[in-house]
Amino acid sequence: MSKPTRTWAAGLVSLILLQTAASVFLKRSFGLAALSDLLQLAMLLSAAASCLPSAFQTRGRTRLFWLLMSFGLTSWLSYQALWTYFEVVKRQEVPSLFTGDAILFLHIVPMMAALALQPSVEQHDRDLRLGSLDFALLLVWWVYLYLFAVIPWQYVFANQAAYAHNLNVSYLAEKLAFLTGLALLWSRSSGSWRTIYAHWFGASLLYSLSSYVANWALARDIYYSGSLYDLPLVVSMGWMAVPGLLAIKIPSEQTQGGRSLPRGVWAARLGMLAVFSLPIFACLSIFDAAVPPPVRTFRLVVTLGTMMLMGAMVFLKQHLLDIELIRLLRSSRQAFDELQLLQGQLVQSEKLASMGQLVGGAAHELNNPLTAILGYSELLSTTQLGAEQRVLSDKISRQAKRVRALVASLLSFAKQVPSTKAPLDLNSILKTALKLAQPEILGANVGISVHLTEPLPPVLGDANQLLQVFSHIINNAMNAMTAGGGFLHVATIVERSMAIVQFSDNGPGMLEPDRVFDPFYTTRPVGEGAGLGLSACYGIIQEHGGSIACRNNDAAGATFVIELPAMEQVAQYAEAHAAK
Repeated sequence: MSKPTRTWAAGLVSLILLQTAASVFLKRSFGLAALSDLLQLAMLLSAAASCLPSAFQTRGRTRLFWLLMSFGLTSWLSYQALWTYFEVVKRQEVPSLFTGDAILFLHIVPMMAALALQPSVEQHDRDLRLGSLDFALLLVWWVYLYLFAVIPWQYVFANQAAYAHNLNVSYLAEKLAFLTGLALLWSRSSGSWRTIYAHWFGASLLYSLSSYVANWALARDIYYSGSLYDLPLVVSMGWMAVPGLLAIKIPSEQTQGGRSLPRGVWAARLGMLAVFSLPIFACLSIFDAAVPPPVRTFRLVVTLGTMMLMGAMVFLKQHLLDIELIRLLRSSRQAFDELQLLQGQLVQSEKLASMGQLVGGAAHELNNPLTAILGYSELLSTTQLGAEQRVLSDKISRQAKRVRALVASLLSFAKQVPSTKAPLDLNSILKTALKLAQPEILGANVGISVHLTEPLPPVLGDANQLLQVFSHIINNAMNAMTAGGGFLHVATIVERSMAIVQFSDNGPGMLEPDRVFDPFYTTRPVGEGAGLGLSACYGIIQEHGGSIACRNNDAAGATFVIELPAMEQVAQYAEAHAAK
């Protein structure tokens, strides 16, 4: 505890000791009443001021909590100032029908609102917004209760006995509700907040009991200002400053891991009970024959006005709930779509993993006989052969090397052999693929349209693998064209730091575009394709950190879209991954 805080606490203890000495040694007099009133005024001023440092040094809900607490204590201070004005300045008894009693009753309302904020726990802004409407209903109900029970006997039909009785009962109910809220927060909080709630609960409980005892003494005409009955009141008022002083040393402490009260259950139910209680109060006003007609009329008017106000608040809450429900439904639908997409990708990955293991094992088994074939073909080429025999030997060597390259590609796809990546220009690879496919394009009578974005950002990849992907997609498009020919449009674009390659044809399209990358899925006749080509392309693009998709065009044909991350994006990802 800092030195100013210790000085502040010492001053409060000194004032309490002064009140104790005055109550014990001084007789009933104007001086004793003035001293007691001024000491209570100083205690409440200290309690209200103790909340301000935390209000200025915190933010968000915590700041609002301390401001509301300070406002409630300041309202109590203003009531005490009016009481002091009558007894000290005007030197007369406080009127029995005192207008300032409304301030005394309503000063707990902002303090209840402060408790509703629950600054000791983490909350979502949505819960705070919706829960605040429930507490607003309860706070309006407390104001209505004072207007219904107390005000008529003060202004409509003056009756001192009924006024005092209804005021005491209403104020007692309000203090019990406030103490219940403090007890709940105290039991569910931890750390420094638990200590703060405990002090506030103790001070409020002491004030409630001492005020009840003071009213008991007042009814028996044995109470006077400054008597021993005021001593526990002064102690409770000084105790009210302790939570604010304790909070000064933890201005930056936001939460302590406490458990939030089930706001959506008990607050909403209490709010609905408050709404449903209004017709009951109206019925009591109508059928209570002991109530004078002016009071009955006043109560009915106040009840109808409160019903309209609370009905508007319920409508606003329902409107906010509808908006929140629509937002949640949209989020759920989006999450469900993403889950389906993720599930499809997971199934595709599992298929590719299974196929990769199968292909990797087969490729390893093929390497041994291939090595023997290549060795024998090389030995054969060194012997004396005729011209026709040498041509056949060269064909054997070329085909064996071709098979070895295919096996190497299968091993790379199966991730058995790491591929070598380097910065590549996709436009150059795409031009090479089109040049290699030129004979098939001319034979199929297919027109080609090429639109390449220059310059295209480089990508990090394996040139042979990407050439294999482009060539396979072009060959698929050639096979899909009708006998009379067709048209193929090839383009490269840049979007969102991604290099994109598009292949669009005007063929018959795909029967199931979502399944074209599944292993062993093919639309060709039996014997003309095993359905592994597009699966291999899918695996290569995934291994490059990109994506490949197929969709049918609106008019005719299909479009394949390949997205690969540009070098800048790859470098940023690598830096972020290394930092993480």
